[in-house]
Amino acid sequence: MLKIIHPVAGALALLTIGTFWLSTALSELLASEATVSAVKTAIPWGFLVLIPALAAAGGSGLALAEGRRAGLIGAKLKRMPWIAANGLLVLVPSALFLASKARAAEFDPLFYSVQALELVAGAANITLLGLNMRDGLKIKGWLRLRPA
Repeated sequence: MLKIIHPVAGALALLTIGTFWLSTALSELLASEATVSAVKTAIPWGFLVLIPALAAAGGSGLALAEGRRAGLIGAKLKRMPWIAANGLLVLVPSALFLASKARAAEFDPLFYSVQALELVAGAANITLLGLNMRDGLKIKGWLRLRPA
């Protein structure tokens, strides 16, 4: 069962964060303030999907690792604290702050500064989760390992 939960939860988490990032970037670049406000106030509701998906991916990944810490498993495990810290210390507070500012229609320099920070931190988490997915696919044999 863990062999199904882990990749599904990981893919769902990556897809959710990617959706947050892309909807934010597109609304900021192409849409009205009303659309930006709608996107920013909707994102915290996505945490109801994202947080359980990340917890399921992390917990099932640790269980599947069975104490192993070397190679690709070790690389995945080393990325997880960075992903979690970035999410808990930067992304979640930023999303809640931006939702509050957007709800009040306060699109000031502070809003855009935090928005820029959130986009950079989100891109970092997308990259780290993507690397973990790539390594998971290599472990499963779905991607070929390249010789060093």
